[in-house]
Amino acid sequence: MNLIIKNGTLITDSEQFKADIFIQDGRIKQVGLDMAVPSDTEIVDADGLLVMPGGVDVHTHLELPMFNTVSSDDHYTGHKAAAFGGTTTVMDFISQDDPDLIRCVDLWHKKADSKAAVDYSFHINITQFSSKILLQIPELVDEGITSVKMFTAYNNRLRLEDGEIFQVMRVCREAGILPMVHAENGDVIEVLVAEALATGNTGPVWHARTRPAWGAVESVLRAIALAVQADSPLYVVHMNTAGGVEQLKLARGKGYPVFGETCPPYLFFSEDDLAKEDGAKWICSPPMRSKADNDGVWQGLIDGTLQTIGTDHCPFFYDGTRGIQYEGKTVKIPGKELGKDNFTKIPNGLPGIGDRMPVMWTQGVGTGRLTPQQFVALNCTNPAKLFGIYPQKGCLLPGTDADIVLWDSEKEVEYGVKLAHHRTDYNLYEGWKLKGMPVQVFLRGKMIVDHGRWLGRRGMGKFLKRKVFHPYGFG
Repeated sequence: MNLIIKNGTLITDSEQFKADIFIQDGRIKQVGLDMAVPSDTEIVDADGLLVMPGGVDVHTHLELPMFNTVSSDDHYTGHKAAAFGGTTTVMDFISQDDPDLIRCVDLWHKKADSKAAVDYSFHINITQFSSKILLQIPELVDEGITSVKMFTAYNNRLRLEDGEIFQVMRVCREAGILPMVHAENGDVIEVLVAEALATGNTGPVWHARTRPAWGAVESVLRAIALAVQADSPLYVVHMNTAGGVEQLKLARGKGYPVFGETCPPYLFFSEDDLAKEDGAKWICSPPMRSKADNDGVWQGLIDGTLQTIGTDHCPFFYDGTRGIQYEGKTVKIPGKELGKDNFTKIPNGLPGIGDRMPVMWTQGVGTGRLTPQQFVALNCTNPAKLFGIYPQKGCLLPGTDADIVLWDSEKEVEYGVKLAHHRTDYNLYEGWKLKGMPVQVFLRGKMIVDHGRWLGRRGMGKFLKRKVFHPYGFG
């Protein structure tokens, strides 16, 4: 099939210019003006619109079991919501539910492959440790998985000890795998949670108060120190403190290949939101911090200390006792009401996969904090580069997949749960006035969203076998 997108303004991570894009067999064939194309070429008129690469979200948790329930979006519903928000590539985390890493990978494929509606890949959590697991980590490269995640929190569940993290990092360095770390201080958290419960402090706000910001700052520095000693790169997920961003900036200034991600809620919300009557809606880990931390994380995006914006999309119903309608069927999944009397039993996670690009355009580009080029870099190009799918994804170059978003920078909406398309009953940005929205979304040259209509389907997404880590000049 031949397709040409004409009259649009292209935005990349470094440029903005008028050009047409000729697409053949799902790939970009040519970019330019006044191109000669076959007579049977379908024309899409992008006059007045911006044309950018499809978004790449490298941090999601779809169909994830937690606290006697499961995150409410699976690899179809979550991918569909991603597409409505302009994202065409999604990376999910495999839980290490089996000591055999390859069996874990196979189980996640069984979950995802028949449902995937956009292109996708996986990371894997390393939450058990043994010499056998260390030997198996390099085998992940043959599976197309070139990133692993470790935790400095969730004692006796997910956490590895520092020496174990160090050993994993050394193996990753040799294999070309990018280590990722969830950085909080698990020991301090355990003490403070026990004290809070013992004194009857069980409301949602105590989720934040028992996970202090200094624990995250210290753990970011510790993760960086372990990576430097292992001569390994490092990617710190969902950074949410000004102090953590300062530690990353210091390390990057010394030339160490360490990278950072944040998520939109850490730019807009604070512990005060957890103190509201419906504060459970904001419970995730790590938690919301302070206004000063919001500002510090913003600055990390503006000055390039942080390389990517992910979502950590892990949605749960706010009230899982009541069903919602999704594609003509009633869906009811237990949610945050499970912890109505105890914050430690509230499922940790937020919806966000469809919100990321519309919210960040309004609040980033629309306010002048970010340029359109930074927006594309943070949401599309940088994540593709860091996670081994560039230039196949994240750019508008000849020979690459035609994952393309037509963006109407003048389109104004009142945002919320209905526009987000997540399979859950609330949205953090309910009632926000947004200006700038995707209107047409293409996956490998096929239109999957057209002015609010869903044209995609289950199983059309392709698994991406990723290349080994390459810093691409980031450091």
